[in-house]
Amino acid sequence: MAKAPADRKFVAQNRKARHDYFIKETLEAGMVLLGTEVKSLRDGGCQLTDAHAGERDGEIWLFNAHIPEYRGGNRFNHEPKRARKLLVSRKERDKLLGAVTREGMTVVPLSIYFNARGLAKCELGLAKGKKKEDKRATLRDRDWKRDKARLMRARG
Repeated sequence: MAKAPADRKFVAQNRKARHDYFIKETLEAGMVLLGTEVKSLRDGGCQLTDAHAGERDGEIWLFNAHIPEYRGGNRFNHEPKRARKLLVSRKERDKLLGAVTREGMTVVPLSIYFNARGLAKCELGLAKGKKKEDKRATLRDRDWKRDKARLMRARG
């Protein structure tokens, strides 16, 4: 698996997405967040396991992502599972929505991170669902690669 660039500070990753889906393409989207959400993300603890991205009113939104309430946020705190608007260009938005409607693909959030400028970003993946046998084949291939590396290391 490729390593992430050093200028990213990951807050949350959806590892289950790569197990459940074939990721065809990835893209970076900005996020519209409240102040307490940003502070909570900097503390960590965000969960993307059941999150998904979809269309609402012609725009891309992130649904069901859990960002816990900020401890010092008192009455101005945010709702943990509220829908959050994602910022993508019109061309990327039309491409994503077209693939979802025409080809039956899904837009899955892969990770949330802070970039080098300190802005919160969401990495989205255009994904196609895996069947049970596809998941087994992926596990079998991964095990074989691990065993092969172990054998090559032992041989010198």
